[in-house]
Order: sequence, then C-alpha cells, then structure tokens
Amino acid sequence: MMDKVATKKYRHMVGKDPYDVPLEDYDLTQRELFQSNTIFGFLDRLRKEDPVHYCKDSKFGPYWSVLRFEDIMEVEGNAEVYSSEPSIAVMDPDPTGEFDLTMFIAMDEPQHGHQRRTVQGAVSPRNLANMEDLIRERVNTILSTLPIGETFDWVDKVSIELTGQMLATLFDFPFEQRRKLTYWSDVATSVPGPDSVVSSYKESRRILMEECVPAFFGLWKDRANKPPQHDLISMLVHGEETRNMATERPLEFLGNLILLIAGGNDTTRNSISGSVLFLNENPDQYQKLRENPELVTNMVPEIIRYQTPLTHMRRTATRDTVLGGKQIKKGDKVLMWYLSGNRDEEAIERPNEFLIDRKRPRHHLSFGFGIHRCMGNRLAEMQLRVVWEEILKRFEFVELMGKPERSYNNLIRGYTYLPVKLHPLKKAAKSA
Repeated sequence: MMDKVATKKYRHMVGKDPYDVPLEDYDLTQRELFQSNTIFGFLDRLRKEDPVHYCKDSKFGPYWSVLRFEDIMEVEGNAEVYSSEPSIAVMDPDPTGEFDLTMFIAMDEPQHGHQRRTVQGAVSPRNLANMEDLIRERVNTILSTLPIGETFDWVDKVSIELTGQMLATLFDFPFEQRRKLTYWSDVATSVPGPDSVVSSYKESRRILMEECVPAFFGLWKDRANKPPQHDLISMLVHGEETRNMATERPLEFLGNLILLIAGGNDTTRNSISGSVLFLNENPDQYQKLRENPELVTNMVPEIIRYQTPLTHMRRTATRDTVLGGKQIKKGDKVLMWYLSGNRDEEAIERPNEFLIDRKRPRHHLSFGFGIHRCMGNRLAEMQLRVVWEEILKRFEFVELMGKPERSYNNLIRGYTYLPVKLHPLKKAAKSA
C-alpha cells in the first residue's frame, strides 16, 4: 500500500497542463514525463518564469534545475564551483556503498583528465578516418538484410545492430557476442520494473558482476599480454593511470566500462531512431532531404540537438554561490537540463522546429561543454551521416507505421520500439 501511495505522490505532473501545476510543485525528474513525451510544456514554462528552479521534494531529494542555454554553459564552464563528483545523474551513488561505481565522467581534475586522455585516442581524427569505410560497409550489410514492404522494428534491426557492431569494434570484443554490449548498457541504465530488462537493482548488480566484469576481465588479461593496440581495453591496460584498475579498483573498472559502453551506445542508437521519427513528423524536411542529399551533413547535428539523447547532467556545488539570481548552497544538486537548453528561444532560432538546413546546427548542448564534452561526438555524427547517406541511395521513404515506444528513463531520452516500413527507391524511367 505504501508503494502505491508513494508512486501516486510523485506522479502529480503526469497528464496535467503545465500551468495547472504550481511552480513550487514542479519535479522534472518524473520518468513518466519522458516516457509520454510530455516534458516540454513544463520545461517551456520554467524557462520563461523560473529558469533556475528549486525542487524541494522528489524521489531523489531536493535539487536545482537550470533551464536556459547560457546558464547551463556557465555551470559547465565552472568545474571548480560545480563538481562532477559524486555523480552526474540526479540519483546519488549506492548509499550502501556495496555497488558504488566510479567512472571518469564523475571525476574532477586531475583524475578526470588523466583517465579521459588514456582512452581518447580510440576516437582520434586518424582513427575515425580509418573507421569510415568499415562503418559504411556495416551499414550497407544491415540495410541489405531489411525486409521491404513489411513492418519491422527499426530500433532492433538498425539502431541497436549498428551501435552494437561499432561497440564491438571499439572494444575489440568478440563480434558474434556484440548484443551483450547493448544488453549490459541497458541493464546498467534501465530503471527496474515490469517493462524493464531487470526487475530490481539487485538483479542489475548481479548481471553486471557475474557476466560483464568476468568477460572484460578476460579481455583485460589478454590485452595485458600483447603490445598496445587501438581498442579501448588495450588503452586502459597500457595506460599509466589505469593499468592496475581491473585488479585494484574493480568497481572503478566496471564503472568506466559502463560509461564507455553507454556513451558509445545511447547517443547514436537513439539519434538513429529519432531521425526516422523527426523526418516522418516533418514531411517537408524529408522531401527537402530527398531533393538535396548533400544536406545530410548539416542534418546530423540538428538530429542530435532535436533528440538530445541525454536529458540532463548533474553537478554538485562545492561552495555557496549565485546562479541566475538564486542562492545555491554548498552540497546542493544542480541539474543542467540540456533538453531545455536545446529549446531555448533566446539562444537558438526557432528551436522547436526540426530544420535540416539550420544555419548553426552545431550550436547545441547535446554533447555537453567544457572539460566533460562528449569525446565520442564525432564518431556519433559520422555514424548518423553514413546511415542516412546509404538510406538515401536505397530507399524512397522510411515510413513510420505507428507510435514510438519511449524509454522509462529521466536521463537517457530513448526509444524501445519504432515500427517502420521501407519503400524502395523509385527507378528512373528509361529514356526512349
């Protein structure tokens, strides 16, 4: 009975008009708002009326919300005042201390920089240039196996499959077992429940410790006995700051693995799915793309802005400070809502429209800013670009056949199902 009461208490915004809910009762972390895609009205109102907003009560305790583009940039750019430790999500680390995963995105300098530099070479410009042909080959293989004229799930057949293949490449993970990587990513980032891949946090811990860790520990030992290579595990094994991580700090090892897997999975996977949805919702833009395929390069960052795969990032105030005229206290949680900043009318022209020929398409917050800016941003863009270059060569139309099903998650803005039907490219009429 108590569970039902608690659940009802924290669902007061779902299905409500944003202007019928008092500002002091706003709690943007309610996952149902993201699953139902009804969060935007609440973000719009806060951005206009209370852009640095204090939530006094939520499942995760009190926190500040930062809604405007410029205020988010201020927080991102001041790592001394706004710390990434102990967590980059609204939820605190495991209070029992039994499963307190550490990862370099939730570290401050200098530890963050040391560990990030160790693996950043995997997505260096030289490595990316070498990857493009492989990505194109894999995209073509995937597209060639898709059914024509019948409905199928784009999330499973394309988005998950392509990102799984690329993750296997980045880790030099056994290719035939690549689906384990996306599964472990889902286990680590999903909220337990009847529609989730896990029924409890205890189950997610068991899966990660009994399946994920042993698999990667085996790869770690293998790479330790070989010369340095260009995959992420080899880079960690041979990195000066990380060479003893797996044996001396196993939870930090697991935390960084989850970070790298999820980082390589969620942005690209959900943007590939989102791109199909957005073009179907905006048929004029889809027609413009068919008539001008060269717009793909410009469209890609617009997809990532409009999707905003990570809704927010958290910082923790290291001292008393002032933001947007509000008094932030030392220890307060501060949530930067990228999803709101990417729809800020003061920073982005016509932000609620999906425009594939936008003049400044990279002017967005989806990859973060400052020292924690996503290191795989160019890889994500490359995969999206190649996907759509190849789609346009093969298909007249990727048609949405029903409503998308969205993730029950307040951090990762994703899709679990997207029914589509493919229409092959019309052949040019033969000349007389």
